[in-house]
Amino acid sequence: MKYCKKCVIPDTRPGIAIGSDGICSACKGHEEKKRDIDWNKRRKDFEEIVKEAKKLGKSYDCIIPVSGGKDSTWQVVKCLEYDLHVLAVTWKTPLRSKVGQENLNNLISLGVDHIDYTINPEVEKRFIYKALTRVGDPGLPMHMAIYAIPLRVAAAFDVPLVVWGESPHMEYGGTAEDRKLNQLNHDWLKRHQILQGTSITDWIDGDLPKKDMIAFHLPDEQIFQERQISSIFLGYYFPWDVEESLRVSLAHGFQVREEGPKVGYYNYVDIDCDIIAIHHYFKWLKFGFTRLFDNLSIEIRNDRMTRAEAIDIIARMKEQTPYGDISKLCSFVGIQESHFWEIAERFRNPAVWSLKNGKWIIPGFIVPDWEW
Repeated sequence: MKYCKKCVIPDTRPGIAIGSDGICSACKGHEEKKRDIDWNKRRKDFEEIVKEAKKLGKSYDCIIPVSGGKDSTWQVVKCLEYDLHVLAVTWKTPLRSKVGQENLNNLISLGVDHIDYTINPEVEKRFIYKALTRVGDPGLPMHMAIYAIPLRVAAAFDVPLVVWGESPHMEYGGTAEDRKLNQLNHDWLKRHQILQGTSITDWIDGDLPKKDMIAFHLPDEQIFQERQISSIFLGYYFPWDVEESLRVSLAHGFQVREEGPKVGYYNYVDIDCDIIAIHHYFKWLKFGFTRLFDNLSIEIRNDRMTRAEAIDIIARMKEQTPYGDISKLCSFVGIQESHFWEIAERFRNPAVWSLKNGKWIIPGFIVPDWEW
């Protein structure tokens, strides 16, 4: 594994490339944001999108996919500032946390209509288990639903605009060409294989028949185009920073997780759903890094932390295995925890991990004296 010289991200992270100068594509993209983007022009571009949405909107001007987190709270606040008539849409996680429900209630109270889309829990149990065993990601059904449901609702309600949060390739790595893409649509999902390189058709079988999987299907691409639905990243038009979205969200009633971070460095992200921490945990087995690396790299890029400080934090906070959430997931799906760990072990990447003296280790790990 190679690590970025500036942040702590390794080259095993999907979408990351480390150049000959030792700097990763995510760090370069961040510098590009500060140096090369005319944010005033992009704000004006967003204003034109708002005008077009208001002209085309027959019921709602826009849909915002929301969880109740600080990012979706910030999205709602920003769109209301532009006087957009908002319909907020949520995939209802079967493992929603208490603070997640409270934050979602608060978001709705800001002044939006809201759909809390519940999928048959028996279908979700089967789908989550299948995704866990096949690709080592119990969060795949979650992500598939998060992408599909708001777009399906936009097509069904004839809403001209869908407003997502940050642009993943501007924030977490990607090519210069990727960072210019501002539409989350069918082409974007195909291009970036964001769902483990699968589509809904790859999961339909006798155990998960098509009629049970409607919520996970994207809307018809032709209808989407004919109705002129624009599906944009808000972070393409406004500078995206976790501290700024947190500041705005706190000012509008958002709550952090008082017990501290569930996973990673922040006590205000990944707190609304008890599945997401397990999704992040599999990064450790597959790629040799954790959510903590992502969060700390953001802090480094924003000059709020040094690389040395970040490495010290990794050494102190360890891999943050979410045992409590794993127990909840196993209870929901209906499997023994021992079976979960048998499945998890299948996804330990031999290109990253080596067995030494009966212990799995990562050779050349960023923390030299890590206790394996």
